[in-house]
Amino acid sequence: MISMTVQNYLMINQSTNVVDNVCLWDGNPNTWQPPAGYLMLVQSTTMALVWFWDAPINDWVLVQRMGEAQIGFTWNGTECVTNEPKPAPPADQPVSQGTQDL
Repeated sequence: MISMTVQNYLMINQSTNVVDNVCLWDGNPNTWQPPAGYLMLVQSTTMALVWFWDAPINDWVLVQRMGEAQIGFTWNGTECVTNEPKPAPPADQPVSQGTQDL
């Protein structure tokens, strides 16, 4: 008997490559069949590109993070990419060039 673990799966619509939903599933097609036209990927082991504040350069950058894909992300065949636009720099963060003595 094969024991399968219930975990979050990304439901990727193969006609749009967009994550339409996240569902709990054990990965066993005998217990549940995903809808036709959907690619199912384990959320915790799927790489995602998300925005991350990079303080040394005072800017937002896209970084790879395992398991952070969500509804609305786009699957590019390798990783899920955020659908959020690049955030604005935080208002309370001073922007400086070079080094400063405090």
